[in-house]
Amino acid sequence: MKQSIGAKPIVYPTPVLIVGTYDGDGKPNVMAVSWGGICCSNPPCVTISLRKATYTYGCLMDRREFTISLPSVTFIKEADYFGTVSGRKADKFADTGLTPVRSDIVDAPYVKEFPFILECKVIQVHEIGRHTQFIGEILNIQVEEAVLDEQGRPDIQLIMPFSYAPQQEGYYGLGSRLGDAYSIGAVFKEK
Repeated sequence: MKQSIGAKPIVYPTPVLIVGTYDGDGKPNVMAVSWGGICCSNPPCVTISLRKATYTYGCLMDRREFTISLPSVTFIKEADYFGTVSGRKADKFADTGLTPVRSDIVDAPYVKEFPFILECKVIQVHEIGRHTQFIGEILNIQVEEAVLDEQGRPDIQLIMPFSYAPQQEGYYGLGSRLGDAYSIGAVFKEK
């Protein structure tokens, strides 16, 4: 029997996305965002939602470009720090020892040590209650060679991303491969 728990911002898994921006002085800034994900195939787009009170919100409104650096579990402490400290008060790159790299595609930095990078320009902004949703067109993706499979595709088991569970306030790994997409359900077609 199911029990109603009301309307809450829950869906699983919730990604841990590190959004990179520059502030008005050109200082690199990063923020952990879990309200986001792919929102369009053509053009390829991603969405992130931020509160107006965040430092990154102002940077995004000014520059209209950003990166998303996808951390591996190796960097879970740094990712957590990026989500708990404001760029107004701290230099998150200096504090963690990670390296900001200026994108050649957009006016935003990414985290050198993270294996998967999206370079995006804002194409739409929507006010939604407490959050503002930014839709970014993905202009380029950079991937470390070490996390590519034999066909040159990003391999999730080599990237080792993790997710955030809002109700448990914890981070979780994604687990192992369960089956082949677009074919595992073929058993129902056979009937």
